[in-house]
Parts: sequence; C-alpha cells; structure tokens
Amino acid sequence: MGRGSVRGAVRGSVRGAAKPAGAGRRTPVGRAAGRAAMRARRVGSEPGRPTGTASRMRTADLWPVALAGVVIRPARSILSALGIALGIATMVAVLGISASSRAQLVAEIDALGTNLLTVTPGQSFASPGAALPVTAPSMIARIGPVISAAAIGDVTANVYRTSQIPVANTNAISVYWADLGLLRTLQGQLAKGSFLTAATARYPAVVLGPYAAQALGIDRADGSALVWISSHWFSVTGILDPLTLAPELDRAALVGQPVARQLLRAAAAPVQVYVRTNPASVPAVESVLAATADPGAPQDVTVSDPADALTARADATTAFQGLFLALGAVALGVGGIGIGNVMVIAVLERRNEIGLRRALGASRRHIALQFAAEAVVLAGAGGAAGAALGALATAAFAAARHWHAVVSLPSLAAAVGVALAVGALAGLYPAIRAAQLPPAEALRLA
Repeated sequence: MGRGSVRGAVRGSVRGAAKPAGAGRRTPVGRAAGRAAMRARRVGSEPGRPTGTASRMRTADLWPVALAGVVIRPARSILSALGIALGIATMVAVLGISASSRAQLVAEIDALGTNLLTVTPGQSFASPGAALPVTAPSMIARIGPVISAAAIGDVTANVYRTSQIPVANTNAISVYWADLGLLRTLQGQLAKGSFLTAATARYPAVVLGPYAAQALGIDRADGSALVWISSHWFSVTGILDPLTLAPELDRAALVGQPVARQLLRAAAAPVQVYVRTNPASVPAVESVLAATADPGAPQDVTVSDPADALTARADATTAFQGLFLALGAVALGVGGIGIGNVMVIAVLERRNEIGLRRALGASRRHIALQFAAEAVVLAGAGGAAGAALGALATAAFAAARHWHAVVSLPSLAAAVGVALAVGALAGLYPAIRAAQLPPAEALRLA
C-alpha cells in the first residue's frame, strides 16, 4: 500500500469518526477512547502551541476508558477475575485462620498461666528405669516461690465398663493415683461431680478424664456409675473438663493414693509432679527443680514447661500453612495467565478501535496504557473480591470454633496489592502487542 493510500485510509477513518453514532459500529469503549483522543488533539491545537505537539492522555481519561473496556464484556471479565479472586481468597483465609488459631492458643495459655512446670523421670540408655523419689513432691513444695505441687503415680491396671469386657479392650485409658491438690495446681475444672477428697481417696472412687468418660460411655458422676478396675468396682464421682496444660490426663482414670496402694498394689513413687510457681520466679525455680526432686541423680530428672510444648505444637501446625499458600499462589498465577489470554483476545477483537484511536492522534504509549489499565482493573476487582471472601471464610471458621477472628487490614491491602501486581504483569504482553499494531492495518483488518 503506497503513501497516498495510507493517507487516504487515515482520512477515511477520521471522517468515519465524525459520523453520527448510528452510522457505524461504535462501542462504549470506542466512544470513550474517541473522546479522550479528541481532547488530546485539542491540547495540541491550543493557542501558542505548535500544531505538531504530541497528544497526551490524562489519568482522568485513562481509567474510564479501561473500565469501559472491562464492563462491555461482563461474563468474560467475571470469569477472568475469578482465578485471581480464588487465589487471593485462599491466601487471605490461610493467613487469617492461622493467626486466629495462634491468638486463641495464646489467650488460653495466658488464662491458665505460664507458671506451670512439670517434673518427670528422665529417659536415657544409662537409666532406662529411672523414677522420681517418693519425697520429690514434698521437697519441691519447700521451694520458696512454689505455690503448690501435686503428683500422680502409675497404677498397673486397666479400666472397663463391666467385668465382662475382654481384657484386650482397654480403650487406651491409663490409671493414676493423684494427690488431692492436683486439680488446684492445674487450675482445672470439673464437668460433673467432685474431685477426690481426704474421705473418697481411701475408698474405691474414681475421677475420669473427659475422653476416658466418653470412651467408657459414662455421663454421670453422682456415684451411681461403676467401672471395673483390677477386679474391683469403683464409683465414678467426677468427670473432668479438658486440661489444656495436662492433656495426658484427659484420657486417664484418677484414684486416691491410699486406695491405689491398698487395693491396686500401686507404687508410692510418683511418675510426674506438677509445680505451680510464682510467675516472676519461673526461670529460677526451673533451674533448681531437678536437683531438688532428686538430689542424688539430678541428671535423671526432666523439667519441662507445658506452655512451651503447646506453642511448639502450634508452630508445627503452621507447617501446612506454606502448602496452602503455595496452592493459593498457583491459583493466583493461573488467574494471571487467564487475564493475559483474555487481553490478547481483546486486542484481536478490537483492532478497529485501536486503528481509530491511532488515526485520531493516540500514540502507541496511549494504546499500551489502555490495555495495561484494563488488566489492572480486572485483577484489582478480583483481588478485592478475593480479599473479602478470604476474610469472610476466616470469620466463619473462627465463629464455628468459638475463636476471635484475626483479620488485619494491612494483610488485606497487601493481598489486593499482590493482585494488582499480577494484573500488571499479565497485561504487559497484550499492551505491547496492541501498541505495535499499525493503524492502517488495524483499520483494513477491522
């Protein structure tokens, strides 16, 4: 095509742009782009400006044009933004649920206190059968900052609902004798009934942990329910609430030390001592507990903090957080690719609009900015919807678990920012391709 024919095509496109709206195929995008281009041309024709001054596109013109390009095809735009929304929703929900879970755990630990320590026999190859001395609980109670100390001892017995149940069906319930001050030291609560007293500790009475009671099918603690322990019937006088800092007792049966030694032939040596101390003196007490519990072999004593164990368990559960975040990133990447594909197709479908805008004075940079802005609008809409959906999922999950939902505004803003960045990258190639389309060829192929 010669220079004269190209000039004729451009003139024809300009004359076509001046026709009434019903005279040709003019979309809302084309009308908005045409108005922006005409304003840009008028800028170059202002008094005192050279006639050949390059046209400009204001920000006030760019975003309406981009928005018109998105809303003109609503179904395609919604499907394109859906991938971004799913990726952002997954990432926001994972972070929100993880933060809510950790906040709940910290609140529980703070409510129960971080001043509880446990003393147990150390397990090593040199001393496989190590046990705490009988005097360990009383010696530990003499430490100045110690508020209370209570022990439990191992009882070699199994618990059954009746005497007719096979011996192998133990339901993994452990039997311990317990000091009378155990519940106070653990700051635990009873779901039903009462804990061991000086009177009931001498008779066949038992207090069940919540999971032990559930496994045995017992929901009464008034003494009428009986369990079979080592050829003896024991009355259930209490059922515990779950003990966050002593989960090993949730599936246990607790009896008094006198009856355990008399009827069940239990040893007097404790297997674990729970120590409640002054919160300001926890490190000092922890440093002397081993030597106090067993002065002859402090190396055979293990001192631990249940709060540290709970925090470590919470940190372990966040190992799956990285996996879900990776899945969210994959969905986000797929959404970005989808937006890129849609924008490439839009360039092919809107060649007449591109040619018309170029003929009216729009530069390649203007065309590139228009299509890049459309990709950013799509990604921004998907990111905002995904952030809202993720926050809603976090709130629903936290409400179902009776947690306090933790959804920070900075994280939501960061999620939308990530979506905008993905949209900008996805729209880069289509924008460059649209900008490189020659106006005469675009008008000829339209």
